[in-house]
Amino acid sequence: MKRVAVYTSFTFSYLAKARVLAETLKRHHPDWDFHALMTDKTPDEVDFDVEHEPFDYVLWSKDINIENFDEWISTHNIIEACTAVKGPALQYLCEQDYDVVMYLDPDVAVFDSLSPLLDYLDESDILLTPHQLTPEDKNDRTAIWDNELCSLTHGVYNLGFVAVNAKGEGYRFAKWWGDRLYQYCREDIPNGMFTDQRWCDLVPAFFDNVKVLRDPGYNVASWNISQRTITIEKDGDILVNGFPLRFFHFTKLGPVGRKMTERYAGGNTEVFELWRWYRERIEANKVNNLPDRYWAYGVI
Repeated sequence: MKRVAVYTSFTFSYLAKARVLAETLKRHHPDWDFHALMTDKTPDEVDFDVEHEPFDYVLWSKDINIENFDEWISTHNIIEACTAVKGPALQYLCEQDYDVVMYLDPDVAVFDSLSPLLDYLDESDILLTPHQLTPEDKNDRTAIWDNELCSLTHGVYNLGFVAVNAKGEGYRFAKWWGDRLYQYCREDIPNGMFTDQRWCDLVPAFFDNVKVLRDPGYNVASWNISQRTITIEKDGDILVNGFPLRFFHFTKLGPVGRKMTERYAGGNTEVFELWRWYRERIEANKVNNLPDRYWAYGVI
């Protein structure tokens, strides 16, 4: 049996979301190790005890061999920091005797088994999911602008998910990505950088054994919901274009996410049911006494 590590990167402001991710993942994969990668320090007002969290382990970013951590993090905003640490953490976990290491964003929820990913990794070393799998209608200029042109700006692949074999090309990718994110994880679109994502446009050119997942059940989100129809069967199974919904990426919880969902889900009411469920789970997992706009390394 393969040893699998799954990790997510966040600060205390996203702790409720990370809890939902961990709960939903462990429901399907209790034998996979879940690592909470935290680029933060515990506020005095918050009672944070790993023993009472749904995580198997907590990794503090300052402890994963990032060179000159204090000086380095002072040059990043919160978004840059939480994405920059993903690369070094991937390399770190690949070195911890795992067979497979997988990253999922904290605003993801898992709805079905992710075991097929391990089957893909029998033949490939790196798995990526594109933002879109299907072209928008040529006459829908709004969708082309929101989705296809947005991918050209922010990156073809959504790095809310990546999975690798811990050896071979997977490890070589992890080290390269870690090196680039250490130096160049910036929100600087005019210079070709959008934190961690634009770098991975180069992955199919730089590395062998890369698989682009074309199953619509993975990484469903506002940027592709115009081309993916959600149905809920009588037995409770959730399908996307007839395929099992593996995980949904609930990006931009709030007015922005609601606007994009309303624009592209249309009459697909099942999408709104998923969002309603997610908001309820976030509320149930909210962090008590968290100071407003808290981040130990700067100001949100």
